Formats: sequence, C-alpha cells, structure tokens
Amino acid sequence: MRSVMQDLNDLFYFAQVVSHGGFAPAGRSLNQPKSKLSRRVAQLEDRLGVKLIERSSRRFRVTELGQAFYDRCANILNEAEEAEAIVAEAKGVEQGVVRISVPPAMLETALAEVLADFSEKFPKVQLRIMATNRRVDLIEDRVDVAFRVRDSLDSDATLIVKTLGLADAIMVASPTLMEKLGPGFSVDDINRFPTLSIKGEDADTIRWQLVGPNDDTRMLDIAPRLSTSDISMIRQCALRGQGIALLPRFSTHHAIQAGRLVQVLPEWRAVGGIVHILFKARRGLPPAVRALIDHLTDRARERTLWECDEALERLCPHYICREGAIEDGVMNNQTPADVKKLVSA
Repeated sequence: MRSVMQDLNDLFYFAQVVSHGGFAPAGRSLNQPKSKLSRRVAQLEDRLGVKLIERSSRRFRVTELGQAFYDRCANILNEAEEAEAIVAEAKGVEQGVVRISVPPAMLETALAEVLADFSEKFPKVQLRIMATNRRVDLIEDRVDVAFRVRDSLDSDATLIVKTLGLADAIMVASPTLMEKLGPGFSVDDINRFPTLSIKGEDADTIRWQLVGPNDDTRMLDIAPRLSTSDISMIRQCALRGQGIALLPRFSTHHAIQAGRLVQVLPEWRAVGGIVHILFKARRGLPPAVRALIDHLTDRARERTLWECDEALERLCPHYICREGAIEDGVMNNQTPADVKKLVSA
C-alpha cells in the first residue's frame, strides 16, 4: 500500500506541474521547492521508463505520451477527491482541502481577513490559495472556487457564477505626476495626460464611466499609454509616474496609505468590475466548499468586502442588487428579461 500511495503523490506532483505549465509556477502554488517537484517527476519517469516532460533552462514541453498520461492522472485525482467528498458529505463535516484561485491584488484587501475568519471558524478545512492573475481552468487546475473581477460575468455554461458585489474604482497617480496636474485640474483635463487602464479581454475600446458630485456622470473615451487585465501591472506603472490609472480601490489602499500614490479628483469614482466567484457544481458540493461559498455570500451581504454605492450600481448593466442583498448576475450584456437568471447558490 505504501508504494501505491507514493505513486499517487507522484501523480499529483506531475499533474500540478503540467497544469501550471512549469516547475516554478507549480512550486509557488503548492509552496514546495521547485527542486523537489523536479526530483519527484524524474523519479516517476524513471519508474515508468519513459520521458513525460522535456525540460531545459529555456524550454518546458509535455511529450505526447506525457499529455495522455496527464489526462489519466487528472481523472484519477478527481475521482479520489470525489470519493473523499462523498464521505465528508455523508458525515456532514466541514473538513478537507478547498482550493481557491485569487488575483493577487484581491488578497491585499478585506478578502484576506475574510478568509482568515473562515479558517478560524472551520479549523478542519485546509485552504490552498493560488494567487494568480491568469484565467484558471477549474477542472484542469483542480480549483474549487475561483475569484474574478471582470467588466462582465464569465459565461461558461459548465460553471456556476455567484456575484459578491461591485468594486468601485478610483483614479490615482504618483505624487510626482500629481504636481504636474496642477491645482486647476478637472475631469475634462484627463485626456491631456497619459492614462493607464484595465482592459477586458474582449474589449476593443476603452471607456471610463465616472460618477461625480451629485451623481453627475461622464463617459470618457480613453487612449491609454498602457492597457492590460493585470491590475498589478497597471499599479506598478502608476507608481513610476507613467500615467493616471483607474484602478479598483482595494488595489490602491496600501500604496495610498504609504504616500506612494495619491487619489486624483477624489470626488469622482467608477465601477472597477464585478467581483464574483465560480465553482463547478451546485449539487453535491463538499461541505467545506459549500461553507466557504456561504461565508463569502454572508460577508458580501454585509458589504464589508467592497465599497460601492447605488450610483455606481446603476452604471453596471451586468449587476443586480436589491435592498442590499447580493443577487445573481446577468451575462452577455443582456437584461434580466432577455436571459435566464443564474441559479442562486
């Protein structure tokens, strides 16, 4: 039995290396040394007598046989997890491993405290947090709950989407750039200076929808110096004085507190994106995963995760909020009457 368990561990390490596209990213996700993963995969290859991964200092490629082997490994590992989930569900105990993917910037917010509260409340649950900006595949990456901040909700029919709220966005700049803006700087002057902006994956144009004093709104077409879906990249460029950035407030808090960024036109703000989670199924969820989803939903209803007012909510056609309760979102730029509402988790 010991050799079988050893084999399963090696299958797990191999699958993680393949799904993350390399030993270094897999090591960071698992909090394991890259050298350990390389050694375990090499031992697996020696035991099988085949080459599963071609690797060098500059190249990482899964062989054809390695890909076929990975597909089977993923199935085996998923079956093992489901077997444990069946037992846990029957016992009704919140325990076991819950794998989460989160954009790094979100962990700098109240979310870190919320997850810490959950861990304290459910000590038998082991949280495995993957901090990454890449769009993870919940099946291949074996992720239970994925956090995302997007202009619109993900529309994968195989996944359940749950909205947690709207993140408001603010304009920020470095102290050096702020001096150049001058005391008479107004919202109408924004396009006279370089800008940095989040861009959705499918967006052809970039428009800032701003809400100002007395709910005054402005629509600004922006030609940014830099646009990307990576919040950390935009923030880094803003810190270097490369432009005025429109970023979710949660991603700027520490830099503003440290005096490295300054809020531009504090009376103006915008929608920073829909904060939502994705998971693979509604029925048959392991108790630990269900408990995490319920915990996040409860905290979202308290509005302790994200700051956003009703004026901003009206700007976002993908989001529905009634009487302070977080409802399910609507996808594909359509109204609630046009599409079937997402199943409430």
